[in-house]
Amino acid sequence: MFDKYKVSGFYDEMISGEGVARDHYATLKDYLINSGDERLRQLQFSTDKAQMSMGMTFNVYHDSQGVEKILHLDIIPRILNRNEWDEIEGGLQQRIEALNLFIHDLYHDQKILKDKIIPDDLIRSSKDFLDACKGLNPPKDIWIHISGSDIVRDGEGKFMVLEDNLRCPSGVSYMLENREIIKGIFPDLFRNLGVQPVADYPAQLLNMLQYLSDKEKPSVAVLTPGIYNSAYFEHSYLALQMGAELVTGQDLMVENNRVYMQTTAGLESVDVIYRRIDDKFMDPLVFNKDSMLGVPGLFEAYKKGNVAIANAPGTGVADDKAVYAYIPRIIKYYMDQDPKINNVPTYLCSEKDSLKYVLEHLPELVVKETNAAGGYGMMIGPKADSKTHEEFREKILNDPRNYIAQPTLSLSTVPTITDKDIAARHVDLRPYILYGDSIKVIPGALTRVALVEGSLVVNSSQGGGSKDTWVLF
Repeated sequence: MFDKYKVSGFYDEMISGEGVARDHYATLKDYLINSGDERLRQLQFSTDKAQMSMGMTFNVYHDSQGVEKILHLDIIPRILNRNEWDEIEGGLQQRIEALNLFIHDLYHDQKILKDKIIPDDLIRSSKDFLDACKGLNPPKDIWIHISGSDIVRDGEGKFMVLEDNLRCPSGVSYMLENREIIKGIFPDLFRNLGVQPVADYPAQLLNMLQYLSDKEKPSVAVLTPGIYNSAYFEHSYLALQMGAELVTGQDLMVENNRVYMQTTAGLESVDVIYRRIDDKFMDPLVFNKDSMLGVPGLFEAYKKGNVAIANAPGTGVADDKAVYAYIPRIIKYYMDQDPKINNVPTYLCSEKDSLKYVLEHLPELVVKETNAAGGYGMMIGPKADSKTHEEFREKILNDPRNYIAQPTLSLSTVPTITDKDIAARHVDLRPYILYGDSIKVIPGALTRVALVEGSLVVNSSQGGGSKDTWVLF
């Protein structure tokens, strides 16, 4: 089964360069070999059917077919040992604490700008720096309640943060459902290896949301854009698991700076909103006046302290990929510490020297729009043709602030079932972090896998799939 498995040139998480299974993968490798190819393919087929029957689908924007797709779940799990997870957990806790201090500072004293740690115009030009949020004091002084940073491993196996998702990070429902499916497929293996559970995430999420309110039994609602949003499955799933109400903007109203939900029994107060809509669609009276998704008066109710919102409005300023380049300096400034997990080296096209380098090395680099997500607005230089290189050259020259560039990383690989055999496919890792009375990193993650041979793009919207992630005790 692994005779033709190729790991040359990449860090493979199961097989070392000598062709031997790493210690924490040895049991899984033996299990796969003993199961046999036919049995594994039967299990994979059953998994695909289970996902569809459970409604684990999403819409791909710009897909002309307009059909819902499953986020393909490969049944071979990814395994992280305790030492690896401790490194990830400590690095993310440090990072989120520093970013929370950074956002608070930007909307108050702006000391980091006055001390010229990062350029003033970098923030002023950010589409996600919201003047309306100046002076805001969110409940418990927490801005980033729910986050999901993307982590990769380079050719040496070193962990690096690729980007931060601080606004409405998606995918946690797939992490939870993937676990239920894979645990059912490999129950003995799961138990014998000692895998940390993730099933209590909805309870932890609810506890964190309720922590934001001073009421004894606060009411919680999940605010969704509606059924046509690509992540609607997740919105409805989390609301159901928490026992919270799933609402759209039309279900809510504001009276006397308090938020109410319209029900068949009359108006019911809402104390905490887990919003899955972007800042600028949240309240048409303050942000986008044409928004049909938000709630008129919601922002004023929030400012008055009558409702808590997770994540806090204005958080997206730290989600900007141009700000990402400065996070090591941000950590040093606020915490007087070096990053426990480093960034991927990043070139800001808004800086003269970096711009020159990027334009001269476009075929070697990954270029990204600073506010894009889901694999859109991105060019992988070595995989793109000369026409695409020239298109991005023109885009960068027309709007340098809107682009960054990074080296093309040799992402780590994990064994994956393909049409022909088991083969190495590139992966990233999205752990989920909750910030309430403390910063908690859920001991599991959504592993996203590039299903196409040689591809480095793992996003579901670009044809990627997923794996269950096993963190060992």
